Amino acid sequence: MMGSCPPWERGQLPSPCLCACSAMCPGSGRGRSSCRDGSQAQGGVGCRGGAWPGPGRVHPRRWSWRQHQPYILLAVANPCREQIHQEVQDYYGKELQKSEDLKTNACVTSARPLPKAVRDALEHVHEEVVARYYGCGLVIPECLLSCRILDLGCSSGRDCYLLSQLVGEQGHVTGIDMTEGQVEVAKKHITYHMNKFGYRKPNVEFLHGYMEKLGDAGLADESYDIVISNCVINLTPDKKAVLQEAFRVLKPGGEMYFSDVYASQRLSETIRKHRVLWGECLAGALYWRDLYSITEEVGFSPPCLVTASPITIGDKELESIIGDCRFVSATFRLFKVPGGSRAGPGQVIYNGGIMGHERELVFDANFTFKEGEVVDVDAEMAAILQSSRFAEEFLIRAGASATAAQGNCCKGAKEKICNPFQLLEQLAAPGPACCPRGTCGPPGCC
Repeated sequence: MMGSCPPWERGQLPSPCLCACSAMCPGSGRGRSSCRDGSQAQGGVGCRGGAWPGPGRVHPRRWSWRQHQPYILLAVANPCREQIHQEVQDYYGKELQKSEDLKTNACVTSARPLPKAVRDALEHVHEEVVARYYGCGLVIPECLLSCRILDLGCSSGRDCYLLSQLVGEQGHVTGIDMTEGQVEVAKKHITYHMNKFGYRKPNVEFLHGYMEKLGDAGLADESYDIVISNCVINLTPDKKAVLQEAFRVLKPGGEMYFSDVYASQRLSETIRKHRVLWGECLAGALYWRDLYSITEEVGFSPPCLVTASPITIGDKELESIIGDCRFVSATFRLFKVPGGSRAGPGQVIYNGGIMGHERELVFDANFTFKEGEVVDVDAEMAAILQSSRFAEEFLIRAGASATAAQGNCCKGAKEKICNPFQLLEQLAAPGPACCPRGTCGPPGCC
């Protein structure tokens, strides 16, 4: 039944000494109660270390059914984090058997062509792993050799095995997923892939756990160069906790490169409570503007919008529930830029040294770098390139030129594109397009 976690556990109401999700009510007079899955409510009453009497039972000192009956009824209609986790695990672990079972294209879209090295690597992934994978296209950044990568919500491990080849035997890839059945599929094929790749020892591992609580899985601070995620952050109600954990485990200068589903507006309660829409990655979609405020709070650099693809819904019933809300699958990159790296704008020259991107590097929807050409960059991009793994691939000079960068076909500066729905409109518009700050980029990049 949806809503086993009462509303005071989500901070909606003051907390009595009844916690339907805890073995203990740990308020201890501190004004806080917590669920078994770690979600906490502010402003609760809490008992002074008293033991919770069990689901649906009454604490003898503080709680009465007559007083709190409306709260219990409200709780039934509003799922908490643990309930959502269980619903999603059942949907992906039991109901879906292959990508064709999905009711929308939210988990099967792809926004741009793949480099040959990535296409070749994908051919080496076991067919069962590919068939049981439900992600938004591929989430593969550049410049990966010898990197340590963490995949949040790795599912059956397709991206992990692909990345295993791209980081090389000296690199390492960790996948974590809350659906035990998917993790077992991934683990089952480790030996197959290591033999296929010619590696003497595995450079991949798969963990069963939650992306909001990476510490529980033993993942240490500043232990990864890159964190990726492919259409799974929408499946958790606590997006900020996921980004905080990703920030924690990233090394200084590290990157979070991820695809997810975003909404054109904040979602109605009807959408947010719909079980199938949760499984289809829509009910938990973040309003795209909220991503920018959350990442700022966590400490990341402002999000760099990379790609956007439209999401279509092939189910009349779901369309009627969604109404005029639109959804998009978008890829962003976030960087953990050290404080001392933030300076002013500059000029950069790409040296063409990244495999598969020798002639040009399409960094995001706003910046494309061609080999040997000077590009003016703002302070944010200068700090990202200078502090990240891309530093060795660029000649970076402080201070931007007043004139347009060489090869820039745009007359006059344009604002950066941050809105994925705006990017979709640009992609659909006829005629040439180019990057607002940089050399000419792919169609629709500005």
